[in-house]
Amino acid sequence: MAFSSVHEMIDLCKESGKPLYEVILESDLAESGLTRAESEAEMHRLWAVMQATSDGYCGADRSMSGFAGGDAAKVNAAAARGVLYADGYFADVMAEALKTAECNACMKRIVAAPTAGSCGVLPAVLPLQRRGLADEAAVHRALYIAAGFGQVVAARATLAGAEGGCQAEVGAASGMAAAALVDIKGGTAEQCAEAFAMALTNLEGLVCDPVAGLVEIPCIKRNVIGAMNAVSAADMALAGVVGHIPADEVIDAMAEVGNAMSKDLRETGIGGLAGTPTGRAICEIVTMDNGEEED
Repeated sequence: MAFSSVHEMIDLCKESGKPLYEVILESDLAESGLTRAESEAEMHRLWAVMQATSDGYCGADRSMSGFAGGDAAKVNAAAARGVLYADGYFADVMAEALKTAECNACMKRIVAAPTAGSCGVLPAVLPLQRRGLADEAAVHRALYIAAGFGQVVAARATLAGAEGGCQAEVGAASGMAAAALVDIKGGTAEQCAEAFAMALTNLEGLVCDPVAGLVEIPCIKRNVIGAMNAVSAADMALAGVVGHIPADEVIDAMAEVGNAMSKDLRETGIGGLAGTPTGRAICEIVTMDNGEEED
């Protein structure tokens, strides 16, 4: 895809009279040289991998550090007992985000969407067909919507926590998911852009401070926040709520904030939660378990 702005995507929809997913798909075909059938087959494959990751989740699995695993099973069990505020779709979103993020920490196969650290957001919100809220075709189209917005973030800013903090990973994933959800509900291209902008705005400034340098604490739980935020932003946009700052300006602001962050807060495992007494203690435990000598 060759879009450098969300505004460009929306304008092309208006000029051509085509839906947003079609505009994004055609741009991808022009850039990649793939046929429509080949591109759609690849998108179907990625969605199948996302679902397989969820289906292959095991609550007994633990990461090498021992600090990640089993939380999605706890949420599912609590939801079944009826002790959570969230139920139905929202409980599923929490559990699904945890599942995929935990699978990543346990070295299982995931789809980076857009990154491995934010891999749980999109697959958490999109399995709507399980509840009869959407069919597979709608989900596949929504994945193109998510990809289009993600590509613009990559072009205007960054998707890497090491460059822009977690706002560039979970924040971008949340915006992508919000736009995808609006499309599934039949929202307009403008509403997709509003949902994306509000979701990214809500997570602006989120730092990347992985404890012990692992994509586990707090990364896994942030996937839940990204997913739940996406649903809220999508619903607000569908209701006609606007965030007032255009999507492209939100992306640019995110880039500015990321550039202003201390390097200690950009995936180095030094500042933020990683620098707390408990964070440092966990790092020492992981280091010793790995047989590494401390300085």
